[in-house]
Amino acid sequence: MAAGKYAGKILILATESCAYPGADAVGQGHQSYPANTYILRVRAPVLFPEHFYLDCFDKGVAGIIIMSCGVECPYEGAYEALAKRIDRVYVLMKERGLDIRRLRLTAICTVCTRAFIKEVKQMNDLISELGPPGREQPAPLSTFFH
Repeated sequence: MAAGKYAGKILILATESCAYPGADAVGQGHQSYPANTYILRVRAPVLFPEHFYLDCFDKGVAGIIIMSCGVECPYEGAYEALAKRIDRVYVLMKERGLDIRRLRLTAICTVCTRAFIKEVKQMNDLISELGPPGREQPAPLSTFFH
């Protein structure tokens, strides 16, 4: 990492049945990803309310990746409810002047080590470009939803 380059914290909410085993496989394979990454094992990310994400940004978390099972979630309707919740969070982020690219919902399976590393590196590059939360020029919603 270049001197003076911003390296904010990346929070990963990893579902215990899919994404967390994928993250574990990355570690077991001795593959590397940015050290500013914090992985939180969760049963189902749908349990986190909208304000959780905003509170994270207020407390200095620069980027959040929600790594879920996607439509293969073991809890019926949970992924669809989570996607709707994240859409509401995007609106709240825009109201606060936060770039919505700081929050990403993605599906990671138990053996998706390349996808895991790619997601983390992409978020790390993004937050390095944007700087601390709240100091960026947010991307318009239309550029995110193509």
